Amino acid sequence: MKQVLPLILVMLVGITTASAQKGNISESMLKDFREKVEKNQKVEALQNAVSNNEIKKLALDRDNQGTIDNHFTHRVETKGITDQKSSGRCWLFTGQNVMRPKVIEKYNMKEFDFSQNYSFFYDQLEKSNLFLEGIIETADKPMNDRKVEWLFDHALGDGGQWTGLVDIVGKYGVVPEGVMPETHSSESTGWMSRLIERKIKAFGLELREMHENGKSAKEMRTAKKDMLAEVYKMLSINLGEPPQEFTWRYKDTDGNLSEPKTYTPQSFYEEFVGVDLDDYVMFMNDPTRPYNKLYEIEYDRHRYDGHNWKYINLENEKLKEFAIASIKDNEGMYMSCDVGKQLDKDNGILDSDNYNFGALFDTDFTMNKKERILTSESGSSHGMMLAGVDLKKNGEPRKWLMENSWGPESGYEGYLIMTDSWFDEYLFRLVIHKKYISDEVMKILEQEPTMLPPWDPMY
Repeated sequence: MKQVLPLILVMLVGITTASAQKGNISESMLKDFREKVEKNQKVEALQNAVSNNEIKKLALDRDNQGTIDNHFTHRVETKGITDQKSSGRCWLFTGQNVMRPKVIEKYNMKEFDFSQNYSFFYDQLEKSNLFLEGIIETADKPMNDRKVEWLFDHALGDGGQWTGLVDIVGKYGVVPEGVMPETHSSESTGWMSRLIERKIKAFGLELREMHENGKSAKEMRTAKKDMLAEVYKMLSINLGEPPQEFTWRYKDTDGNLSEPKTYTPQSFYEEFVGVDLDDYVMFMNDPTRPYNKLYEIEYDRHRYDGHNWKYINLENEKLKEFAIASIKDNEGMYMSCDVGKQLDKDNGILDSDNYNFGALFDTDFTMNKKERILTSESGSSHGMMLAGVDLKKNGEPRKWLMENSWGPESGYEGYLIMTDSWFDEYLFRLVIHKKYISDEVMKILEQEPTMLPPWDPMY
């Protein structure tokens, strides 16, 4: 035993050393960490401050406060601020907010709003069908196939982007807000979407079982019809049933009342909006990929027979050039960004210098836009209407104005202001009418798009 024990100790030491070499946190490393913290005289004061207060308030850069005003050299004429409440329907509010000023101006109205509830009903129905069709098309793949996993992970949601507006409005038209007003479930979508998603996931498993039992795609689609009838019923219970036609009239700013007229949602869109949504071009600023190229993201749409997000990846400087031309012509734009980054919500300001987290924690948090995208640290999270720009004397933008959908009390009177440097770092999607885009860039649309998978960071 006297000879064996030292041998065992040697072996244990060897195992411990080998484990340390494999990357574990050793006791010596912990000792080093503690010593470095104990030697840092700032840590105790910072610990007291951070552990008892909100991090963002402590990191707020006082020197940056008051440096950004709320004046703009060019601003799109808009009336009223919308409120998406507790829902992810920013894409829908933003898209309809782009169209809303056209209706107000065309008919000299004091105010007007579309029914987001009407459009949302069909959005959820169409997304359910898109998911079930995806399950049918991948029924021969195993459950752990990446696309099958993605489909079940993204069966249904209330979020979206511009193609959703094009898909839903293009097929179902629009109605005024009063024709199909909001309900509790449209303003607070969580439970409704959660339960419908649970239901269609179960339906998805049924369809896969049908395939395993030798049923054809035609037979699966026959079963899908009954499944969608269940979804329609659930939506009707939560949101009310959408009108197929309605009678409506309006009053202009002079107090004149129009004659009542009966419309379908499609005829109402044609008469009151009349915009060809295919005339808008979708852009992305994604420095992880080559610019001046056309890309398409699979399943990034709201209808099975709709349009994927097909975009031109473009440098920010060109995007700004086209955006400025649009704003000067009183044309707002759909845009989306990573709104949570460096947002001073109380003042409605998005500025890269709002918060200095590095100074608070005595470290460096610097990452560029490309690095943030590659590591999933940043991505498009919220849509708003780009509605104004403040230009310097040399024509370069100083800051930008966005009409938000968080209610009139949020931010700066319902708007958010972003500095031009924040635009560079955190703006992702922008949709611009083709009349403001150069011929050179429009030719990019003639390219064969590179198809990207639905799990791409730009989804």
